[in-house]
Amino acid sequence: MILVPVKNLSGAKQRLAALLDQTFRTELAQAMLHDVLSTLVAWTARPDVAVVSSDPFAVELAREYKFEVIPDHANPGETGAIEMATQICVERGVANTLVIPADIPLVQSWELAEILKQAPAEGSVLVPAADGRGTNAAYRSPAALFPLRFGNDSFKPHHAAAQATNKPCVVLHLPGIAVDVDSPEDLQHLVSLPGETHAQQLARKWGVSVRVGTGAPPVQPRSGEL
Repeated sequence: MILVPVKNLSGAKQRLAALLDQTFRTELAQAMLHDVLSTLVAWTARPDVAVVSSDPFAVELAREYKFEVIPDHANPGETGAIEMATQICVERGVANTLVIPADIPLVQSWELAEILKQAPAEGSVLVPAADGRGTNAAYRSPAALFPLRFGNDSFKPHHAAAQATNKPCVVLHLPGIAVDVDSPEDLQHLVSLPGETHAQQLARKWGVSVRVGTGAPPVQPRSGEL
């Protein structure tokens, strides 16, 4: 099963506060989620998908795409949400889980298929972020092979935990999955890459590429945009 954890989007992407007002940070997070789910829905050979969230926008979008929603009423963060959803998968007898974040707008279906292709019968697949610090995809078989602990520097701990299981651990470097958006520089990088995802179109409309590093105040919503 593919699990997509989504925190409360009304307070999303605080590290972009120097560049974007909260209204725009929320809109950007919603656009990135749209990009991720639209890639999943277009992948005809995909496993089942569940969005782990109680955010109203995320729940509505998941249902629009006919994906399962696993409610995350406690909203403890990405780590807690995945721990809870993994336990549900184990109780259902789900054989494996693939966790992907909601902020990788350039993810491609062929990359997800490659993860499953390379996955060992028992073991794991990890896909690091472009900076090598974060984890942007984690496949586990069995589903709860080792706990996932997400954060800015999660890749090395995940890799160590995977190796400690004494099961094969495959590390894949996939260009679309590697691109996440946490900092102004990440957003500028996203704008510079080829593509017309929802997130890229928004950032280009806001003139992100010319604002990063200029000291310009955060983008503020114009009248009628709230």
